[in-house]
Amino acid sequence: MSSNNVSILNLIFAIFLPPIGAFLQVGFSLHFFINIVLTLLGGLPGMIHAIWLVVTNKTGD
Repeated sequence: MSSNNVSILNLIFAIFLPPIGAFLQVGFSLHFFINIVLTLLGGLPGMIHAIWLVVTNKTGD
């Protein structure tokens, strides 16, 4: 699988299951836990954050 396909898959997960999309992008990092909180506060904030992680190609540093 090329990195472009992985990004598309991550984007799909970021839209439908934001914490999964965030985890696939950054692993167990601070962004993952922020995404869980945002998703619990409302689906849209978690989705926006997960999409932002995928689009900006953030890593779990």
